[in-house]
Amino acid sequence: MSSFLSPLPRLLIEPVVRAALLEDLGRAGDVTTDAVIPAGARFEAVIASRQPGVIAGIDAAVIAFELVDPSLKVTVERGDGARVAPGDVVLRLDGPARAILTAERVALNIACRMSGIATATAGLVEIARRHGKAQIVCTRKTTPGLRALEKHAVKAGGGSNHRFGLDDAVLIKDNHIAVAGGVVPAIHAAKAHAGHMVKIEVEVDTLAQLDAALAEGVDAVLLDNMDPPTLKDAVAMVGGRALTEASGRVSRETVGPIAASGVDLISVGWITHSAPILDLGLDAAGV
Repeated sequence: MSSFLSPLPRLLIEPVVRAALLEDLGRAGDVTTDAVIPAGARFEAVIASRQPGVIAGIDAAVIAFELVDPSLKVTVERGDGARVAPGDVVLRLDGPARAILTAERVALNIACRMSGIATATAGLVEIARRHGKAQIVCTRKTTPGLRALEKHAVKAGGGSNHRFGLDDAVLIKDNHIAVAGGVVPAIHAAKAHAGHMVKIEVEVDTLAQLDAALAEGVDAVLLDNMDPPTLKDAVAMVGGRALTEASGRVSRETVGPIAASGVDLISVGWITHSAPILDLGLDAAGV
């Protein structure tokens, strides 16, 4: 996976990491480390995985250490997208002990969270591939301020990204339809407003709504909370005229039957808003 994963630009990552460090350092800095650790002490340490999983957020972790002390030597052993087993070393650190201990928690917070997202995504991707062609995609249900990192973590796990924001594409959802007065009026309004480069997707709850949407020539349909038999009927009904996206109640238990319906995409919110972290820890090298 990692060989096909382009890194996020530092310009996107650094402000997030800097804000996290400022939050942690507060008004007085790391009073514990400054009191206990001599200014000239050096430390060789590693960040290693304590669980099997997929790594993400490593560039952000590196930036955390570099921002605290640019003289730190940081060596990446396993980058974003790499699969790890318990004990596998992800980062090696060598330099001023104070800097390593001060940046440790911010670096681990980000890397553990992003690796958890990548690991959860990879699990769903593997199941989906065994049952069909569907790609696993994330949603906009992300942590405020961390969207770019979290969506990158989804890609590290083998998934794909849905919209990054409200300005990416038109996605007509149930409340848009309710206020607009129906599927057809909502699509007509969207087509009148959107430029020729803007894709239009519409969420449908029933096959009747799907039929109405297809008649208007949309680019994609979001098949919301449909059971696998209904999804299969919907895919047959679409017949390749639009991308099909399944959404709602997706889990490790349900993703296989959903993928087997033949949908193109399966969108999952919990991989970014509720995935458990991957346990990574920082310890002295050689311990």
